[in-house]
Amino acid sequence: MKALLYKEFKLAMHPICYIFVILFPFMILIPSYPVAVGFIYILVCYPILFLGANKGQQSNDLLFSTLLPVRKKDIVLARLITVATIQFVFIIIMACLYPAALVVHSSAITSSGTPAKNLGLGLDGFVSIISIALIGYAIADLIYFAIYYKKGRSIVMSTLLTIIGYVIYLGIFTIAIPYIPGCEGYAIFLCSSGIGNQFIVLAVALVIYVCLHFVVYKVASKELEHVDF
Repeated sequence: MKALLYKEFKLAMHPICYIFVILFPFMILIPSYPVAVGFIYILVCYPILFLGANKGQQSNDLLFSTLLPVRKKDIVLARLITVATIQFVFIIIMACLYPAALVVHSSAITSSGTPAKNLGLGLDGFVSIISIALIGYAIADLIYFAIYYKKGRSIVMSTLLTIIGYVIYLGIFTIAIPYIPGCEGYAIFLCSSGIGNQFIVLAVALVIYVCLHFVVYKVASKELEHVDF
């Protein structure tokens, strides 16, 4: 597993993935910008990662991996760990920028002279947004891994369906619902119910994240076992 992870981060991971992971968290500093939108862009790393720094798909990176003296399910697990690492590093960097975002957003004034306000769930519900995003990442990985490892080359289709599904999911739970009549309680619970409750939601989200990724691992491993190169 150590050798596979070394291959993932040294060979498969395109340098631009690292740039995306470091750069896109800074979107939290943009006043009036939906806080949750920044989480979507990490999915842009998926096709780059699965293509690889050396154009992994064209150079048969997956075929090369399956020819190594390793189990196919370990290949899936290594890629899953790589993706999860990208997600958590992205979230950690964004969380570190949170105090600066509070300062920037509070000092931002619109043309009308009022403080700029984020669309949907704002910085008050940042921990809750992370919880929603984590569950969304798990769902996105389930879509992507299941489709990609079924044939070992469906990058375009898996990327398209993953991004569409994630955008719809995140848009509903962080942007749309707070503005739907009768759902005010949802927004109040996620943003104004106290930081303690938000961390409880985060703990539940982490449990769901782990459980769903176990399903992703099982499904993708089973699909890869049947791929005929």
